[in-house]
Amino acid sequence: MDPLTPETWDRLLRRLPAHERVPLFGPLLACSTRADGTFILGRIAQSLDGFIAMPNGESHWISGEADIVHTHRLRALFDAIVVGAGTVLADDPQLTTRLVPGPSPVRVVIDPTRRLEPRHRVFAEGPETLLICAADIPGQRHVGRAEVVPLPSGPDGIDVFTIVAELARRGLRRIFVEGGGVTVSRFLAAGALDRLHVTVAPLVMGHGIPAFAMPPVRKLADGRRFSWTAHPMGSDILLDIALVRFA
Repeated sequence: MDPLTPETWDRLLRRLPAHERVPLFGPLLACSTRADGTFILGRIAQSLDGFIAMPNGESHWISGEADIVHTHRLRALFDAIVVGAGTVLADDPQLTTRLVPGPSPVRVVIDPTRRLEPRHRVFAEGPETLLICAADIPGQRHVGRAEVVPLPSGPDGIDVFTIVAELARRGLRRIFVEGGGVTVSRFLAAGALDRLHVTVAPLVMGHGIPAFAMPPVRKLADGRRFSWTAHPMGSDILLDIALVRFA
C-alpha cells in the first residue's frame, strides 16, 4: 500500500481542529520502538455499561457518526486492519476508508476454522484481503478474492505474535485491530497492543456481548492499570490508552 506521507496526514486531519490533531493522533504516528518495527492499535466501541453488541450481534450503531468517521480515519493511518470471523459474520463490513480521504489498508480476517463463506463483502470486493486460518484446516488457497494464509495453531488457537510476524514479513507493520471484542481481548491479553482506543457511548443496554473477555485476576492488585486521556467524540467519549507490551 502507499506509504503514510505528510500529504496523506494533512488530507486526513485537515478538517479537525488543531487542538485535536496532536493529542489524539500524534502518538499513532510515532516511530515504532519495537525490534520488529511494528505498531499495533486496538479499537472498540462500547455502551456505558460495557457492551459492544446485542446478544444477537447487532451493533449498528452503538457509537455516533463522529466515532464512525474516526474509525475510518484510523484505517487510513495503518498498513493492515485486523478483525475476527465473528465481526464478519455479524456485520459483513467493508473495512475501507470510504468516509475519509486516504488509502484503504490490507484487510486481515482471522478465521481459524474457515467458517466464513465467499459471499461476505470483504472477500468479494475492495482492497487486498488475507484470511488467516489454522494450518491443519483443509481448503482452497483463496476464499473469493482473499488469499488464505495458513499459520500454526496450538491448544489456544493461533498465537497473536505469529500473526503479527506474518504481517510484518509482508511489510505490514502498522496494524489496526478493529474488532470484535474477542479479537481485541486476545491481543490485549497477550500484551501485543501499543495503544487502545475505547469509545464509550452514552447508552445503557442492560445486556449483550461484553467489550472485553480477559483472564480474571485473583485480587485487585493483580489487575493492570494504564494511563489514558479522554477526548470528546461527538456525543461520545474516546479514551486513548497507552499500553506497554509485556509478552
